[in-house]
Amino acid sequence: MLRTHTCGELTLQDVGKKVTLAGWVDRIRDLGGVKFIMLRDRYGLTQVVLSPEIEVDLRREAVVQVEGLVRERPKETVNKDLSTGEIEVIAERVKILSSPSKDLPFYPGETKLPAEDVRLKYRYIDLRRREAMDRIITRHKVAQAVREYLGAQGFIEVETPFLTKSTPEGARDFLVPSRLKPGTFYALPQSPQLFKQLLMLSGLDRYFQIVRCFRDEDLRADRQPEFTQIDIEMSFNTREDVMQVTEGMLRYVFKKVLGIELPEKLDRLTYEYCMNTYGSDKPDRRIQMQFKDFSEFFRDSDYHVVLNVLKNDGVVKGFVAKGLSQKMTRKLADELDQLAKAFGVGGVLWFAIDVNGVMRGAALKHLQKSYEAISKDLSMQPEDVCIIAAGKNTDVNNALGEIRKSLGEQFYSHLKSGFDIFWVIDFPMFEYSDEEKRFVAQHHPFTMPNLEDLAEYRGSDLSKIRAQSYDIVINGFEVGSGSVRIHNAELQREVFELMQLTEEEIKVKFGFLLEAFQYGAPPHGGIALGLDRLVAIMCGVSSIRDVIAFPKTSSGVCPLTGAPDIVSERQLKELKINLGGD
Repeated sequence: MLRTHTCGELTLQDVGKKVTLAGWVDRIRDLGGVKFIMLRDRYGLTQVVLSPEIEVDLRREAVVQVEGLVRERPKETVNKDLSTGEIEVIAERVKILSSPSKDLPFYPGETKLPAEDVRLKYRYIDLRRREAMDRIITRHKVAQAVREYLGAQGFIEVETPFLTKSTPEGARDFLVPSRLKPGTFYALPQSPQLFKQLLMLSGLDRYFQIVRCFRDEDLRADRQPEFTQIDIEMSFNTREDVMQVTEGMLRYVFKKVLGIELPEKLDRLTYEYCMNTYGSDKPDRRIQMQFKDFSEFFRDSDYHVVLNVLKNDGVVKGFVAKGLSQKMTRKLADELDQLAKAFGVGGVLWFAIDVNGVMRGAALKHLQKSYEAISKDLSMQPEDVCIIAAGKNTDVNNALGEIRKSLGEQFYSHLKSGFDIFWVIDFPMFEYSDEEKRFVAQHHPFTMPNLEDLAEYRGSDLSKIRAQSYDIVINGFEVGSGSVRIHNAELQREVFELMQLTEEEIKVKFGFLLEAFQYGAPPHGGIALGLDRLVAIMCGVSSIRDVIAFPKTSSGVCPLTGAPDIVSERQLKELKINLGGD
């Protein structure tokens, strides 16, 4: 071994020992011939003292081996911020294992960091930073805790194929051309959905996998073309069974990794309640600002804009933003107005109460009585602001939800502490796609519908059919999504037909699944949680790129390797691919 100890373990108990350390030179201080270096490895930092007799040409970030004697630091030089801060190593021999041949683009110990694209290009240097490395270690601990918990619950980890069949019912697939069967393609899996269902048909009963998935999505902030999910499936279960296993796993992970106790039972909110109360199916409840229907307060007003909305079965809804009166400028009001218009609402109404109790707001001349009634009903305080929108209920919910989110990001970050975790249930089974001119599955087409809803609405409004699905939400992010699955071939075929898939499409895309159902399928269900997002939330960072060892940019580019890149003409020829022409 090139070292007897790491740079994070020596204490006063080791004083007098001869040790060998190895690591990177983090910092160098030269005090008139005597040099002090901070030696760094994954485990921590240790101060090393070099006497003038040791002649060695050291550079920052050189990789060195140090042999020396551990001694106690003088009391006045003790570093209480380091686990090794009470000792230092008096070097007897220093060997340079590797030294930088040129200056680094940036140094890990610096407080001012370069732009993210530079750090991603030199990610191996970026990961030398303590906070960056700690996030990768936390990711490992989370994955390890997941395996411990699920293994103890009788789940079996099974690997499913990466080269599989394209079933484009969702995001675009990444396609891989086959050299042995020219003109045909594999697809990289968007999830192991079909395979894990087939494992339930095999009798495996309880499956999990920490698995890489791939989606060829358009450019979106904080999304990765490849991502990792905690994939779970179980047989002979109800929705509640899956939710209980997931809650138990999260409680175990948070306790094991962060030492945090989660509630014994998480809240369960319906999709309809979330949309009507927060304007989002993944609200951050920590910032409060719940919606309330104000329609009754406006029926006697003379403000025709609002009256016309109410006459056409619309609603007037709003919420209170605490302590925002002084921030409610014309500029901010205009910004909120534009947000509302983007969601099909004519704009926003608002009123504020200043510190002296004086009211100001939009259309105050027409709506003061309505505003006063709302203020009294909500027990508003000086400095509070009420944001209001009128229109179709869905449009109003979406508009107010976006406004609520925007205000939360701008003014209520101080409320975003701790972990708010809950379930959202009873999602719509189908949603209409304007692009495809048909109903598509909101979750995926293998989700079990609410059978009573299916019987009532199969010949009319498919959007009213609820799914037996469930999402786990943490701090305003959907971290996991799952459902009870269809296990009957005829019901699965009916769902495909409601989505207007042709017989040929059903056969080509899902024929093997329907055939498998004919041989005896147990009731089953599961969930998939995004490992990247879960770890990011636990680490308190906003971007999942911060918890992925080698992430890509939001445009799907790897600055480190230059991928995606061109390939040789020979490789294209072997695959029978011609890039020339239309």
